[in-house]
Amino acid sequence: MIVLEWARFLIGGGLLLCGLGTFIIEIIGVFRFRYVLNRMHAAAIGDTLGIGFALLGLIVISGFNFTSLKLFLVIVFLWFSSPVSSHLIARLEVSTNEESGKRYRTRRLDAPRMGDAPGKGDAPGTGDTFGDGTGGAAREPEGQSGKE
Repeated sequence: MIVLEWARFLIGGGLLLCGLGTFIIEIIGVFRFRYVLNRMHAAAIGDTLGIGFALLGLIVISGFNFTSLKLFLVIVFLWFSSPVSSHLIARLEVSTNEESGKRYRTRRLDAPRMGDAPGKGDAPGTGDTFGDGTGGAAREPEGQSGKE
């Protein structure tokens, strides 16, 4: 019986350490990235994964009882609410940003998907999906070349 308690403690501790490591990586990402959407992505992924690991570790340590059921319900709530709220905040940033062309491109809703026939959904008479003169070719936004 003592061996099972130690195994539960070690597995729970390992999950807590994984959660702590995820939080540390998240903090580094939040401070390392310059653009708000990159920072938000790092924070949202870190929160969802880090809280999941940490609360799973607490569930394993506390055993399977009513407390672990409540902790599991907290995980479920956070896994649904964190990505949704991050997505809404990101959409607000995209819709209110006056300098949107510097960091990202928006794609027309009627533009073709990958594998569609060329010419379908292009900007009128140009063969240009994005309407930016590149003919729909992918290019890196300014300042994002990775050579800084």
